[in-house]
Amino acid sequence: MTESLKRLIEQAPKTELHLHIEGSLEPELMFALARRNDIDLPYDSEEDARAAYQFDDLQGFLDLYYQGMSVLQTEQDFYDLTLAYLERIHADNVVHTEVMFDPQAHLERGVPFEAVLNGIERALEDGQRDWGISYKLIMSFLRHLSEESAFETLTAAEPYLERIYAVGLDSGEQGHPPEKFARVFERCRELGLKLTAHAGEEGPPDYVRQALEVIGVDRIDHGNRALEDEDVVRMLAQRNMTLTVCPLSNLKLNVIPEMSQHPMLAMLNAGLKATVNSDDPAYFGGYVNDNYRALIDHLPVSSEQLHRLLVNGFEGAWMDDAERKKHLETLDRMFNAVS
Repeated sequence: MTESLKRLIEQAPKTELHLHIEGSLEPELMFALARRNDIDLPYDSEEDARAAYQFDDLQGFLDLYYQGMSVLQTEQDFYDLTLAYLERIHADNVVHTEVMFDPQAHLERGVPFEAVLNGIERALEDGQRDWGISYKLIMSFLRHLSEESAFETLTAAEPYLERIYAVGLDSGEQGHPPEKFARVFERCRELGLKLTAHAGEEGPPDYVRQALEVIGVDRIDHGNRALEDEDVVRMLAQRNMTLTVCPLSNLKLNVIPEMSQHPMLAMLNAGLKATVNSDDPAYFGGYVNDNYRALIDHLPVSSEQLHRLLVNGFEGAWMDDAERKKHLETLDRMFNAVS
């Protein structure tokens, strides 16, 4: 049964709603870009770099993550990074992706906003043309920086907002509650942008509540710790709020002690609209199909629950309704054939 479910998942169309493009930087590409841009890395080889992809918590990961992105200098670098990610998810039958990028981490290194956006978007356009992968772009604010810095970034982005669909909030969660960014998110809503925020990964359930009530998000990224508060769970369920959950990330960052204790099925059983995503796949050990396989290997997942997770991904995606309907019909046919 396990192997048949894995084959079904591999063949099924899928979405990815929680992906940091800088977190898809594989060691091989990191070294290639370092050579291109004449940057010295603190690793002797690609194998050493991969071995260094070890950390005990979110902050340990972030330190490594920001160090790695130093090789991203030019529009072509961002194009190559994004195209490599798209090639990989095409092999996983991902048909729609919503890509987050962190402009503040590049602006502070002197990389122009336009170079970052143009490189990422050009690759996404090529991926849509060549592989039929639709997309939306999410500009994320770094929560360990000030709201003033977020406003400055929004000002830099304003000439390009017609190319950006949503804004998000990421980086270290502890001590940086969503309410810290209430005013900048209010401005983003006024500008017509969709809103999402990381909440309840390492932060408390109250951060999820703040994201919902203070920020007024359209989606929650992660949301694991919402399960600790029945009122927050009820709020999420009543609002049919999509949660972009990342199983391998949760394991690698010690959000959960082992995959057999992942709350994904508890989320579904509570009526929450959970989805499966990879977060930072180069660092966390896998892309979308790898995350599904990890759930199948370690949890008593039924075909009905897998179907629900896939459907949640399409229902929660910011995508064309006709395309959504087409893929949902494909999923229905596939899962009806095995039920």
